[in-house]
Amino acid sequence: MEVKRILVVDDDTMNLKRTKMILGKTYDVELVESGSEALEKLRRERYDLVLLDIAMPEMDGIETFERMKASAYNVPVIFLTASGFEDDVKRAINLGAVNYLKKPFFPQELLKRVAKEFDKE
Repeated sequence: MEVKRILVVDDDTMNLKRTKMILGKTYDVELVESGSEALEKLRRERYDLVLLDIAMPEMDGIETFERMKASAYNVPVIFLTASGFEDDVKRAINLGAVNYLKKPFFPQELLKRVAKEFDKE
């Protein structure tokens, strides 16, 4: 069975490392620190899932997601949010995000959300 590829987008290096530690045993995880880097990666490579932080400098997760949609990158997105602003979460879900996770999250919770997404296939 092919290993699922996950792109994690977060401007916080510690969050990136932690997420890779949690998911790296099961999935092929790539890390980028900005929305523009994420779009660049998505242009060149195929991913099965994107974990996308909402609050980032320059281009936030919502804008990154809108640009992904505009470019027709058909990749499920789970938003990561430290803010917990209901409006951000609602906007993300309305745009078509498959799920969201509030930071800091428990490793089991992250694994569960990701597995749930892959179980849909």
